[in-house]
Amino acid sequence: MNSLLNLLNCTVEITKLTEKHWPEVRAIYESGLATGNANFSTQTRGWEEWDFAHLINCRLAAVENHVVLGWAALSATSDRCVYEGVAEVSVYIREDARGKGIGGGLLKTIVEESEKQGLWMLESRIFAENLASLTIHKRNGFRVVGRRERIGKMNGVWRDTILLERRSSKVGI
Repeated sequence: MNSLLNLLNCTVEITKLTEKHWPEVRAIYESGLATGNANFSTQTRGWEEWDFAHLINCRLAAVENHVVLGWAALSATSDRCVYEGVAEVSVYIREDARGKGIGGGLLKTIVEESEKQGLWMLESRIFAENLASLTIHKRNGFRVVGRRERIGKMNGVWRDTILLERRSSKVGI
């Protein structure tokens, strides 16, 4: 699965994320964590743990001139069989590539890939302050289904998350 995004005078290839991308993927993830608005994690995992936690058929890297600019991946929300068609979305963009449409392109593509895999619902939990992420999710068919107030404490501060979901119109439910 390869596709191209034409953005601001550059061509970005969206390709399957593999272990060869891991050093850059990990650095992008760490950069996202440093913003304080990505998620509650404070550490990154190694490749083996990351690999185990993400669905093999729904991992994407946005690459320009052999440089990873961003990535998207899905992880199961539960190991119970009744939730087999539900996954959580992660999208991370390299700091110097943010605001160029790469996140929206990755999200659009991972939605398409999820439907090919028979997933019927994607969800995302986003910090209320992360307006860029909320915007690209809404533009890609996600809707707000709730706000989890004071769901977790980060650096001594209680944080809210917005819960969004996108139900597939292509997978019969």
